[in-house]
Amino acid sequence: MAHALAANADLVILLARILLMALFLITGWEKLTDFAGTTEYMASTGAPAPALSTAVAIVMEFGVGIALVLGVFTRPLALLMALFTLGTALIGHRYWRLQGPERHANLLNFYKNASITGGLLLLAITGPGRYALWH
Repeated sequence: MAHALAANADLVILLARILLMALFLITGWEKLTDFAGTTEYMASTGAPAPALSTAVAIVMEFGVGIALVLGVFTRPLALLMALFTLGTALIGHRYWRLQGPERHANLLNFYKNASITGGLLLLAITGPGRYALWH
């Protein structure tokens, strides 16, 4: 199995880029199409400058998400997205301040973000593979 993956490394890296960005593209689109609602949510989490935070989230999740799927400036954008993802975990999913079901839901989202950050760091090291618009 490992040999088959290695033999098709460029396809596997493309699949990894798509899978890593799928959630960001969905949530980025939701933020883009409900800017006011997202801004309210950002304010409720204590995000600084909620409207600006919303705009940054849209650019990162949707804009950078598309760029990474397409393989454009993959290494620097994957690193930037890793920092963004870790930052959103620390700002938006402070499970240690919560109790009950809300604590558990935020704990899962915090560690989901941490896991995605790990995948993005690997992408920053490996690069986009052969199937990319900009190497």
